[in-house]
Amino acid sequence: MNFNSLEFLLFAPAVIIIHWLLPHKLRKYWLLAASYFFYMCWNPVLILLIIFSAAVDYSCSLGMERFRESSGIRKLLLMTSIFVNLGLLFSFKYLDFFGSGFNSLWSLMGMDTRMPEFDLILPVGISFYTFQTMSYTIDVYRGRMKPERDPVMFALYVSFFPQLVAGPIERPGNLLPQLVRERKWEPENLPRGCFLMIRGFFKKLVVADTLAVLVDGAFAAPESATGPMVILGTILFGFQIYCDFSGYSDIARGTSNLLGIDLMENFHRPYSAISVRDFWKRWHISLTSWFTDYVYIPLGGSRKGLARHCLNLMVVFLLSGLWHGAEWTFVIWGAIHGLMQICEVLLDRTGVKKPHPLVGWACTFTLVSLSWLPFRAANLEELGILLGQLSTGWGSAPDWDFLRLGMILLCLTLAERMDYRKKVPTQTRALGYFYAVLAICVGWLTVLSGNGQNAFIYFQF
Repeated sequence: MNFNSLEFLLFAPAVIIIHWLLPHKLRKYWLLAASYFFYMCWNPVLILLIIFSAAVDYSCSLGMERFRESSGIRKLLLMTSIFVNLGLLFSFKYLDFFGSGFNSLWSLMGMDTRMPEFDLILPVGISFYTFQTMSYTIDVYRGRMKPERDPVMFALYVSFFPQLVAGPIERPGNLLPQLVRERKWEPENLPRGCFLMIRGFFKKLVVADTLAVLVDGAFAAPESATGPMVILGTILFGFQIYCDFSGYSDIARGTSNLLGIDLMENFHRPYSAISVRDFWKRWHISLTSWFTDYVYIPLGGSRKGLARHCLNLMVVFLLSGLWHGAEWTFVIWGAIHGLMQICEVLLDRTGVKKPHPLVGWACTFTLVSLSWLPFRAANLEELGILLGQLSTGWGSAPDWDFLRLGMILLCLTLAERMDYRKKVPTQTRALGYFYAVLAICVGWLTVLSGNGQNAFIYFQF
């Protein structure tokens, strides 16, 4: 069930209304049933993976509490949880990727041995909920929190439907206590939740899906694409994926607010960043903080010398690239960001004066925008073709409606600066919301009349 579907527009209000009508003791059962139903709308069988993963982590965490005096057993239980979660992720997402890599290596060595291709269905959201469950068992192992003894409540933490498919990747210390405590309706929930949902639908249906037409056209035939078309298409893809993903996060946060739950902010105006480091403090914040806490810091962070610091940065961004997809193009994208981070660290060490914020913003925007090219390319072959086309066609610009494009980006800027808490006259705010909803309806009907629903990009990760 997509957020941008008629089914969700009927499902979400029903879940929210019934949630508030039920007594507190029954709400967890209702939300868990709704979350499982939400996920099963894609593939009913794959819900078994979520249940299995939750059962393993629930059992391991209770075991760590029971044997808290035995470090060996606790470590074994932690490794069991990590092995199961990463094993599921590897089997469904990376098995064929590494298999094809081994086949290519063996072919170069003159060996006929080949690994079979399994072609397994990629469960929607598996990269998100496996990381969320791992953060729970790791935090229990570290003693940062007590294990949740209610299996229903823990299952709800793993599968809470607003953020199940594409995040944000919530920490147990934030989400679990909110699910456990008795929530009372607060008048502030309604305007805040509705505002976030309106902004999310606006980003997705009005901006992202409109830009998708231009971006898909630019990358549809790599052999005939011109240099200007590749560059402009890549820059626009940066805006498309931002509006698509942050739009999902806004809808997830808005829906959760209407249930009395605050999810973490996943994006904070990333394209206003004045450095690549600043960009990653604003982009996909839940994933960045996850890798920081569970990979970068345990590896030593910046505490073990310059060389180790640079190596740790590269490892984190290579893993981040691979997390996004089983393609070498994603690894290259991660490596590019790792190199940019390392360059900034080295520049800081030389004592070079930092540029003016405007210069920093221009450089960061250019580098980050152009780095989306390998992310958007379907594979290495297509990436090579697109890079080869960069030197062609500079005598003419793409045949695009630049006035419409400018209006779309202007609307995005206004949507980013909208805030329900600002002191804006009620009539002005109501009029703004009316136009936003009208634009959403027009965008949605345009998509439906064209090629149907456009799924959120991060569903494939």
